[in-house]
Formats: sequence, C-alpha cells, structure tokens
Amino acid sequence: MKIKIRNAVKEDMKQVHNLIVELAIFEKETDEVEIDEKDLQKMGFEYENPLFHCFVAEVDNKIVGGAIIYNRFSTWKGKTLHLEDLVVTKKMRGQGIGSKLLDKVILHGKESGAKRISWNVIDWNINAIEFYKNRGAEIVEGWSIIHLSGKNLENYV
Repeated sequence: MKIKIRNAVKEDMKQVHNLIVELAIFEKETDEVEIDEKDLQKMGFEYENPLFHCFVAEVDNKIVGGAIIYNRFSTWKGKTLHLEDLVVTKKMRGQGIGSKLLDKVILHGKESGAKRISWNVIDWNINAIEFYKNRGAEIVEGWSIIHLSGKNLENYV
C-alpha cells in the first residue's frame, strides 16, 4: 500500500470535514462540530493569514487521513505548533498512516523553528495515548483543558 502525505488544497476540505465529523463521532461529541466545508475553505485558504494548515494522507488517490495544525505562542518556549486533529478513517487505522502524518507534522514543526509541538488526547483513547508515548511524547498530568464557548461565550460580560 502506497501512502502519500501532502499539503491539503482548498478542494480537499469536503473530505477533511468528513474526517472531522468521523473524529467527533468517535469521541462522542457529534454536536460540537459547527464548522462546515466552506468555513474550512475560507479559514484555511482565503484569509490573508490562514488560521490553519492541513496535511492529508492519500491511498489510491483517496483521502484517508489528515492533520490540522496552527501556530501558537508559549511564554515559556516561544514559537509553538499546535496539532488540532490527527485522524485516520476507521477502516484504514493500524496501517502506518497516522505515523506518517505525525512524522510530517513533527518535521514541519522542526523546520518552522517550533520549540514545542502540543496537542490534546482524550483520556479514554488508550490506543492514541500509547501511539504518542511510543513516539516520545509526554502526557502532561495535572493540567486541564478549559473551554468557554457557545452560550457561555456569547453571554460573557
């Protein structure tokens, strides 16, 4: 099986959106996906300073995985790269596609001068946690992810 990792293009965003929805279903958070294909196209390809960059994985010219990243700033480290999502379709998991996508993200981070690459993983996804640990990632205990969104954000004074 030949796996091709490449930069996503605007026309890929329908398939990327499908990956995002598949991940939300897996994480039991289907109601949280508010973004659509057109939002992805606009925010990733039409803004003067795009909000994200995306890599896709193809097998037989079909997108079977993706990684969405963006730059952050750390007051401790400086330039930081955030991996928002790394997803491989359920049917294609376990075939090295996730590894190749993560390799591409890490290489991109190193080449761009990032001092840290960070991402989140849901605590019950033991396979993902082991996948990341086996590649040298540190699971940071004792920190919580904080979100303010939806009505709480709208109604914030």
